[in-house]
Amino acid sequence: MTSLDKPTTEDTSADDARAVTEAALFEAFGGVRGMVETVLPGLLFVSIYTVNKDLHMSAIAALAVALVMVVVRLVRKDTVKHAFSGVFGVAFGVVFAMMTGNAKDFYLPGMLYTLGLALAYIVTAMAGVPLIGLMLGPVFKENLSWRTRNPGRKKAYTKASWAWGLILLGKSAILFPLYWWADTTQLGWVLIALKIPPFLLAVYLTWVFLAKAPPPIDVFAEMEAEERAEEEREAAAARENGGTTTAGRHRRES
Repeated sequence: MTSLDKPTTEDTSADDARAVTEAALFEAFGGVRGMVETVLPGLLFVSIYTVNKDLHMSAIAALAVALVMVVVRLVRKDTVKHAFSGVFGVAFGVVFAMMTGNAKDFYLPGMLYTLGLALAYIVTAMAGVPLIGLMLGPVFKENLSWRTRNPGRKKAYTKASWAWGLILLGKSAILFPLYWWADTTQLGWVLIALKIPPFLLAVYLTWVFLAKAPPPIDVFAEMEAEERAEEEREAAAARENGGTTTAGRHRRES
């Protein structure tokens, strides 16, 4: 292998950083299974309602499948945060639709959540505390170190938050007019179609921004190193004090 063929240390570090970023994003956003758990209850609701226009049956079926997915995760001892968030979203939708008697209201809580999340991403990015950084900082073991010690990552998190905010805002701009103008089945199918593509686009842009950013500062490793150093200093001080005490005792005895 020639020198040109040999991978450099920088290339290896960049590959490692990209791999860590991919793994962290996969964990934070639930991966393929999380997407399935997000889509399936709504898909079941709109499918049943399209066939028989029965609000109660559609709502109960959607809530049941969401609960089943949580139970499966509990049995398998998997992370349940994505499944639980799906259950709460479906439950709010079911309660809202049952209270109003309007099947379209099954989708309204999720639409309001999407709009609120879009505004949260944009406002926090403008404030210099990007929401995506608050979410991913603990995943990368950097906590909030990126705010003051790693300006390159703060810039990447800000760009990613803007991307998420604008993408979700665009999604809301499509769905809310349909809520007023379209019927339940039309709104439902459009909403299902818009579940995954905007999400994947936002995750991809986040990966692009973070892959080009400086590596995270592992504050947990720093704290562990500081604790070890403190223990070593205390042990050295104890040995020194012990040696001094022994020497003094010897002088008194002599």
